[in-house]
Amino acid sequence: MPSPISPLAAVEPRLRSLLPADLYATAWMDPSPASLTRVFEHLRTLQRILYDYVPRQVTEVLPRPGEARHEWQEGTLMFTDLAGFTPLMEANAARGSAGAESLLGVLNSYFSEMIEIISKSGGNLLEFTGDAMLVEFPADPRRSDAARAVRAGLRMQRAMARFADLETAEGALSLEMRVGLHTGRFIAADIGTPRRMAHVLLGTPVQRTKQAEGAGEVGRVCLTEAAHELARDQFNFEPGHPGHVLVVDDLTPKSLGEYEISPTSRRMASAVLLDRSVEALVGEIEKAVKSVEPLASYLPRPILTLVVESAARRSIPPVFLEATVVMVNLIGLSESADHVRPDEVDALLNTFARAFALINAAAEARGGVLKNITYHLAGSDMLIYFGVPNAHIDDSLRAASAALAIRDIVARLPPPSVGGREVALECQIGMARGPVFAAEIGEPRGRREFNVLGDSVNTAARLMGRAVGNRILITEAIQREIAARFNCQSLGPMRLKGKAAPTPVFALREAVDQRPVRS
Repeated sequence: MPSPISPLAAVEPRLRSLLPADLYATAWMDPSPASLTRVFEHLRTLQRILYDYVPRQVTEVLPRPGEARHEWQEGTLMFTDLAGFTPLMEANAARGSAGAESLLGVLNSYFSEMIEIISKSGGNLLEFTGDAMLVEFPADPRRSDAARAVRAGLRMQRAMARFADLETAEGALSLEMRVGLHTGRFIAADIGTPRRMAHVLLGTPVQRTKQAEGAGEVGRVCLTEAAHELARDQFNFEPGHPGHVLVVDDLTPKSLGEYEISPTSRRMASAVLLDRSVEALVGEIEKAVKSVEPLASYLPRPILTLVVESAARRSIPPVFLEATVVMVNLIGLSESADHVRPDEVDALLNTFARAFALINAAAEARGGVLKNITYHLAGSDMLIYFGVPNAHIDDSLRAASAALAIRDIVARLPPPSVGGREVALECQIGMARGPVFAAEIGEPRGRREFNVLGDSVNTAARLMGRAVGNRILITEAIQREIAARFNCQSLGPMRLKGKAAPTPVFALREAVDQRPVRS
């Protein structure tokens, strides 16, 4: 006698990636009101978690996964960067899980403090970039966005006093921060496939904000000339690096104030189950899936699985791991947004979406995770890591194979036209291997992301910055692990920012063993 068709049969394919393995099996084998209620409650919890994982712009109007959308925006952008994290990580790494929990406590205390100030100052946190943040202060009719950003930056720098003397097993350590601001017009877009979406910004204002942070000083707020022009009458300034000024923090607590706006909650409303019949529960589950799927598409599949399996605990345990990190800088597309004509925008975004989708696929097929698209002094950066959350004995081989595939993808991309001219596309890739800190960082019950931080990420980024002309630069540790299957050329020692001694660097040229390296 054939088994009866499960009431979940119609929605089951969409539930596969959204339910923990044990709950999926239970609901399929026993679709009773009790187990279906558990499915609904899990999806409701997962929706809350994913809601906090993505920028506000995504949650205000959920996109349909795979559909590109964009809008021109204007305002002041803020980049922050944390100084002192690497020594703090190293001081805690030897303590294992206890050290990981301690480090996460400090890091999340920092982020919670900063995110609260940002929110109260009228800013939107767009993304975490390692221990850094990208924040948007939207323009208003009075163009108060630059002043709001300056006030937020000053409040944030004052709040850093509580992180100036942190006790560790290695003695007292401190965290400090740089803040950079720039005002301009840029494109905000959602791109990708139904399987993987990304929220991105295009335009040189993003890179100029990053440059302002780099031109600044710890403990200070640094502005470009464009941001200074809007805020010059409300604060005192002193000269900084060419093209930049530093804010003089001579405001009394009363004149600085606590915030510009009443803080608004990002919490979502909760659905209430009134009818717990099987038919009604299946209907509510289908509605919940429709709300969860767009949010889930913004997470890499391995991280989505990690979030799904840990949803009941509402937290992911922090760990120290060995990982291979690949940093990719895609140059040409973001900068072109400044000059794009209205009839060229779609083609530019389609090329960006194609690049992102193919690069993500190249990483995913080899067991890697493309975290997100972020921003560098030029171009758009993509952080890809191997070994987190799933490790393989050949992670460096997988990463090298992915890097070569990505270089080929960029070389084959049909260039869009901007201003009537084809855009010149190229990439720079850096690779490093070593210990990383993997954790869910941010506000424990608010805006947060799963992230990978550490010196290996920084080293890969430094090598990426030196890999001009479509090169792939790697560390000696990676070269030793992949030498049997890949042709690498020694470039000798290079001085990299943050390194006391020169670092031996190699250029990854090509595979000499053509067997595929894939999941």
